[in-house]
Amino acid sequence: MSNLVCFGLGYSAEHFVGLYGDGFARIVATVRGAERAAWLNARLAGRLKALLFDGHSASPELVHAVSEADAALISIPQDETGDPVLRACGQAFERAQRLHAVVYLSTVGVYGDRSGGWVDENSPPLPTSERSRKRLAAEQVWQDFGRRRGIPVAILRLAGIYGPGRNALTQIARGDARRIVKPGQVFNRIHVDDIAQAIDAALARKASGIFNVADDEPSPPGDPLVFAAQLLGTKPPPEVAYEDAAPKMSPLAKSFWQECRRVNNDKLKRALGVTLRYPTYREGLRALFEERETAPTREV
Repeated sequence: MSNLVCFGLGYSAEHFVGLYGDGFARIVATVRGAERAAWLNARLAGRLKALLFDGHSASPELVHAVSEADAALISIPQDETGDPVLRACGQAFERAQRLHAVVYLSTVGVYGDRSGGWVDENSPPLPTSERSRKRLAAEQVWQDFGRRRGIPVAILRLAGIYGPGRNALTQIARGDARRIVKPGQVFNRIHVDDIAQAIDAALARKASGIFNVADDEPSPPGDPLVFAAQLLGTKPPPEVAYEDAAPKMSPLAKSFWQECRRVNNDKLKRALGVTLRYPTYREGLRALFEERETAPTREV
């Protein structure tokens, strides 16, 4: 069994550890808050070690974890001055003799707006938002590292993430769901469990290159809300025209709506052997409904 170092134990990484963590002898994961680190270490002693990482400097214990790692999962985005992981732990990664696989979690946002057209991994990135430009820059930095060290680096470009505690069912239950209508707009989505199995496949196969992690059916943004309402036996939220909703959106939210593309996932299936558990939002929401939302997130 191997050692995993995970930079950024967020929603997707936590679900990966919850589903596949037993395959590692030791897991060291970073978090930003001392309270969360203490809670994880008290609850998961012997299974996972949580360390603080502020994105600027690494503790000796974290540097040592990198040097002993067989695999690395990176889910911390680039900041204004570059990739925080390589900035703080670059020398440790350069010297890590056991390291044989790296997975970096990126976003399909790097493709930019395609006016509803299809993109695949051969499509040139055309990021329009600052967030996506930083992700693309981080992708390139990690790919350069992989080429320099001869270590496979898999870039997983993720579509819109949903799963336990973060889905159309919970939006409707909270009463804050907004069924915004923008003619021609579609989004791809991906269940967090399918992200987890994509990470597992990439690490197990020591995959290198770019992989789109998206569902099979790009669809209008309101469709999951309508389907969720049907499952809950309630009326869907009323339609709101995009033109009326846009002035109240944050710049980040508005940037999502200003891009429209359909994401092809053939390479994920072909090269990584991934069979999506939830190929569309319908299978994903139905499974979440059947689980009755017993917990906001899967416990690692």
